[in-house]
Amino acid sequence: MTQNFQIDKLDKQILSMLMKDSTIPYTEIAKELIVSAGTIHVRMKKLIDSGVVTGSHIEINPNKIGYDICAFLGIFLEKGSEYNEAVARFKKIPEIVELHYTTGTYSMFAKIICKDTQHLREVLNENIQAIKGVQRTETFISLEQSIKRQVEIKEKKQLKK
Repeated sequence: MTQNFQIDKLDKQILSMLMKDSTIPYTEIAKELIVSAGTIHVRMKKLIDSGVVTGSHIEINPNKIGYDICAFLGIFLEKGSEYNEAVARFKKIPEIVELHYTTGTYSMFAKIICKDTQHLREVLNENIQAIKGVQRTETFISLEQSIKRQVEIKEKKQLKK
């Protein structure tokens, strides 16, 4: 679909409900919004095909499966031209759960999840810092995640004439 794909009020309502609970059946969404289940299926297909919805997943709590360290890593590359090769290598490190190409101080910024400080040291020294082009890194250990949310879907306010 084109980049000009527009979502309307019903699409926003559907997305808001699914963002709160992605396991909610389309039939329940349909009842709540007073439309047919078929309408929800059609709308979701269009939202997926247009790239508005990029997937759905179950989220786990890393602490509950033995991963106690969340760290953020500022990564300095020797040259910007090494970015693509570095990304390909970073993708092979399962502890990296997010990676961003950034402006400012760092070339890249990563979020990594590790079992403990020993595991973090191994990932940093043996995996990340061993990548060709990585000049150095700065590590920030998260003590607590205070906020985690998706972008809120809001209706545009109509201007009064």
